[in-house]
Amino acid sequence: MTILSKDTVSLHYPVLQEELVKVCDPKPGGKYLDCTFGGGGHSKAILNFPLTNVIAFDRDHEAIKRAEEYKSIYKNRFIIKHCRFSEIENNVGQDFKPDVIIFDLGLSSYQIKNHDRGFSFLSNKNLDMNMGLSKINADKVINKFSEINLKSIIKFFGDEKEAAFIAKGIVKSRSNKPIETTDEFVQIIKNSKKKFSKKINPCTKTFQALRIFINKEVSELIYGLISATKILQDGGKIIVITFHSLEDKIVKFFFKNFSENKSRSSRYFPEDNSKQNFFYNYNNVFLNPSDLEVKNNPASRSAKLRYVTRNQNPFFHPKDFFDKFKNYLDIENLGHE
Repeated sequence: MTILSKDTVSLHYPVLQEELVKVCDPKPGGKYLDCTFGGGGHSKAILNFPLTNVIAFDRDHEAIKRAEEYKSIYKNRFIIKHCRFSEIENNVGQDFKPDVIIFDLGLSSYQIKNHDRGFSFLSNKNLDMNMGLSKINADKVINKFSEINLKSIIKFFGDEKEAAFIAKGIVKSRSNKPIETTDEFVQIIKNSKKKFSKKINPCTKTFQALRIFINKEVSELIYGLISATKILQDGGKIIVITFHSLEDKIVKFFFKNFSENKSRSSRYFPEDNSKQNFFYNYNNVFLNPSDLEVKNNPASRSAKLRYVTRNQNPFFHPKDFFDKFKNYLDIENLGHE
């Protein structure tokens, strides 16, 4: 087994890795896309199987730097590309038809523990939350966006019931002076909320909402899944690991709505035999981390792994997918022009 440097592996805990490898079932000569290289754990697990080939992607320039070590170790079997999900189709060769395409949607431990990035509640650095290749950051959203837009972002992307109070608190605070650091922002959220859950940090949902908005994670996931479907070979698999309900809702809808066993909207309607689907029967099954994994890595507790298998039907534009999440896409476009 290949040994990577201690620094490469010490901060990162690949979630559901054992389960992911079983679903992948790596074979000699197999072609795999890792759309979220992160700390490199999933790529490494696949590359440790003989003669496997991985093209990895990441929008984070720090992840691209970490991947340099993999390039030297795995030689011609590993390639890394600096791009977003929406760009993966244009970053693989025409002859590269993947056997498996992987999306691990969680933040990496590197991103959370680097307080300069602003993803951690414990940071006292400048507001950021830009994963890379985004046009805006948390500073602009928090200090420039209107109260009504802040409320929409926090409510829809964070499922935060007290979004109105938090948005009002942000606007009131910045009227005195700009909000400059993450710890300042944390205190504003805490002061704005009326109720506190003992189970999660009171800032969790607001931080999630801003991160999703800043990095356009909804549209990136939608376009990423569509691109993956276009380039995947017949019989190939798409694997997605999600960490919150909105991500999971998007993935579940796409897999189920474009599966051969899609439910009819009414039992009185005829069966749809038009072959307007991409996947073999999808049964809404997902995998969770084991109790041992959650104990060793509490951040994995909300993870779900879903996968689906491509059929032989030709690709078509999945309009229903965009229509389903139009409200989210419209909010996400605020300030990104």
